[in-house]
Amino acid sequence: MAKIENKDIIEALKEKTILEVKELVDMMKEEFGVDPSAVAVAAAPAQAEAEESATSGVKTVVLKDAGAQKLQVIKVIREATGLGLKEAKDIADAGGNVKEGIPASEADELKAKLEEAGATVELA
Repeated sequence: MAKIENKDIIEALKEKTILEVKELVDMMKEEFGVDPSAVAVAAAPAQAEAEESATSGVKTVVLKDAGAQKLQVIKVIREATGLGLKEAKDIADAGGNVKEGIPASEADELKAKLEEAGATVELA
């Protein structure tokens, strides 16, 4: 039996109706015990998110050091994130991500506020 190339499978699928493709998926579930549509659905959002963050200027604000005026830094963290006092203090003490997946302009603005308060910050 000759090996069928993936491109040949795709071309054959293009010729099928939606109902025929659904029947094929059901047959694959039964034969292999795996839902191929679940794999495709799970992979799509992760791939789209990776592409979006790479191309759209999405940033993460990372606190490296709160500096001498930790109280001011905590206030900025609380204002920017809506976190409680304890959570904001934990970030100020240990460092780490202040805010993730935000537009570059918002990240630059938050970085400036934190640096003005005396913190050391970087964007990732």
